[in-house]
Amino acid sequence: MQIATWNVNSIKSRLDLVLRWLAEAKPDVVCLQEIKCVDEAFPRAAIEDAGYHVAVHGQKTYNGVAILSRSPIEDATPRLPGDDGDDHARFIEAVVSTPTGSVRVAGIYLPNGNPAPGPKYDYKLAWMKRLQAYAADRLALEEPLVIAGDYNVIPAAQDAKRPEAWVEDALFRPDTRAAWRRLLALGLTEAVRACDDSSGLYSFWDYQAGAWQKNDGIRIDHLLLSPQAADRLVSTRIDKHVRAWERPSDHVPVIAEFAFG
Repeated sequence: MQIATWNVNSIKSRLDLVLRWLAEAKPDVVCLQEIKCVDEAFPRAAIEDAGYHVAVHGQKTYNGVAILSRSPIEDATPRLPGDDGDDHARFIEAVVSTPTGSVRVAGIYLPNGNPAPGPKYDYKLAWMKRLQAYAADRLALEEPLVIAGDYNVIPAAQDAKRPEAWVEDALFRPDTRAAWRRLLALGLTEAVRACDDSSGLYSFWDYQAGAWQKNDGIRIDHLLLSPQAADRLVSTRIDKHVRAWERPSDHVPVIAEFAFG
C-alpha cells in the first residue's frame, strides 16, 4: 500500500499533472496540499474518474487540503483541534481501509511562518503545538496512523543544499526544529529518514534563481508514522522527476510503501 503527500500549488493549474502522476505512480492514498480552491471547485469528477474517492477541505485562493483514496474514505474530518477561531484550511483526517484493517491518515499543510520572528511565526509554532496535542491523542489509540503533508520544516542541515541560507528562516529556526523534535519524541517515525539517511534528498525547489537546475532544494514534505504504521513501513521514495514536467509545482510527491496485507 502506497501513501503519498504532494503540495500541488493549485489543483486547477496542476490537474493534468496530478492525473498524469496518479496514472503513473498508482498510489493508494494521496494527501494534497495548497489546492487553493473551495470544496465545490475541486475537480472531483476528474479525480473520481481516475479511480479515487475524495475528501476535501478547501479555501478560496489559499491553503486547502484533500485526501484521495482508492478505498472508500470514512470519518473525514476537517480542521486541526485546539483553536476554533482558526479558519485556515490546513488539516483533514480520514480513515481508509487496508487488506488487514484500516489506517488513519491526516493530511496537513503546516504554516510557513515567515517573516520570523513575528505574528506569522507565532501562529506556526502554536499550530505545531496543536499538532503535537492531536498526535498524542491519536497515538493513544494504538492504531496505524500516517500524518502526511507539507510541514514547512527543514529537520536538519542535511535536508538543505545550502543550510546556511536558511538559518534565519521560519522553516529552519531553532524553535521550529525543537517543535519538530517534540513531535518525534511522542513516538512518531519520520518515514524517509527511517529508510534513507543520505544527503541530497529534497522535495522542494524554488521557482527563482534556477534552484531546480542547480538542485538547490530543501526537504520539507514528510510522513510521520505511529509505531503501528512504522512497523509496516517497507520503503520510501521521492518522485523528483515530476519537478521537470511542464508547469510543475515547486514540490514533488513523497511516497511511503507499507505492508498492509
